[in-house]
Amino acid sequence: MAASITPQELKELLESERKPALFDVRRKADFEAAPKKIGGAAWRDPEKADEWSIEIPSDRPVVVYCVKGGSVSQSIADRLQQSHPDVKFLQGGIKAWEEESGT
Repeated sequence: MAASITPQELKELLESERKPALFDVRRKADFEAAPKKIGGAAWRDPEKADEWSIEIPSDRPVVVYCVKGGSVSQSIADRLQQSHPDVKFLQGGIKAWEEESGT
């Protein structure tokens, strides 16, 4: 199972020199209902992870998030971990990020 990262740890990582490749993997309906993303994130369809996973740079850590850090982001992180060893999912998803950052 892929490891997790807290919102605070992600904030520190985003401010570091080793910025992660950040992917919003909320289901399309969830993303369209609330399209605000974490800065620097790219939305990717979780249903097509096998297609877009080949675009991920191998020299950077990877962080994925969904609405609440549940099964969607965890399953995508597990799948990506097969070809990218440094993959984490955001604990609590974008909801926890917004609560932590006050946005």
